[in-house]
Amino acid sequence: MNHHVTLIPGEGIGPEVSTATRRILEASGVEIEWEEISGRADESADQSQRVNQAAIDSVRRNRVALKGPMATAIAGGAPSVNVALRKSLDLYANLRPVKNIPGVKSHFEDVDLIIVRENTEDLYSGLEHEVVPGVVESLKIITEKASTRIARFAFDYARRHGRKKVHAIHKANIMKLSDGLFLRSVRTVAAQFPEIQYRELIVDNACMQIVMDPLQFDVLLLPNLYGDVMSDLAAGLVGGLGVVPSANIGDHCAMFEAVHGTAPDIAGKGLANPTALLMSALLMLDYLGERAAAERIEAALLKTYRDGIFTTKDVGGKANTEQFTNAVLDALAATTSK
Repeated sequence: MNHHVTLIPGEGIGPEVSTATRRILEASGVEIEWEEISGRADESADQSQRVNQAAIDSVRRNRVALKGPMATAIAGGAPSVNVALRKSLDLYANLRPVKNIPGVKSHFEDVDLIIVRENTEDLYSGLEHEVVPGVVESLKIITEKASTRIARFAFDYARRHGRKKVHAIHKANIMKLSDGLFLRSVRTVAAQFPEIQYRELIVDNACMQIVMDPLQFDVLLLPNLYGDVMSDLAAGLVGGLGVVPSANIGDHCAMFEAVHGTAPDIAGKGLANPTALLMSALLMLDYLGERAAAERIEAALLKTYRDGIFTTKDVGGKANTEQFTNAVLDALAATTSK
């Protein structure tokens, strides 16, 4: 089957890791027709809306996108293109599997958890304004509709993948109305999945618990802002953002992306590690029904890490991007020929 996929290479190291990932996907035999397009509007566009409308249209048309990292200005500048893409496409579920990779040093072994983050509202939406000079108001929006559908996504995922527990993470002891609504919505959904253990944790306690014993968790379900913080925290348990995937999924389309930075200090030097984007592409293949190809590529990737000869500097190796990519390709060819 020939799949049509939007490719948003991203910025900084984005084009390098996108090219490497594309080479590996094409070597797997999966037929993909790529529509490559920039995620950011050109300089002539309205500065308040920097996302490229053509990219949004492309993803809507193709229903699937693979996206490299894109920069977001801190404490100023235009709104986040990353957030704008997710909101414009109503990609309400952020899926972040967190699992150890052989050969990558970490403080824990056998970590295998799933973070499900609501992706469209809450404080992370950036709805804020200056009331008077020196006073800024930021709006935390929580709705029953969004809370219910992300809860259903999490429990459906747990059921389909044989997961046993879902923890809802909140701060309803203080934000009794907003986080309280989130919890009530989740509880209603949880009652429809009696085979799955349901637990709740206050977010600060959850952060402490996950760094003490991540093995106690299976699926974590969070509102947008807490999910952003805890998903990065969890990535640190297994080696960082460079070795974990991410998916943004809606009812009509999905975007799979690397969530690490653009690394401008090494951009163009051929040193970037494409693992995060490649692993995100494996989630994409699974979404497209190409599970066999995803398993072959994953086996090749893990063999490359187990061998430890051609790993990149960020995970303690000495290989450059091309050497790492070629090692995965060689392992894939060996796997395919068996």
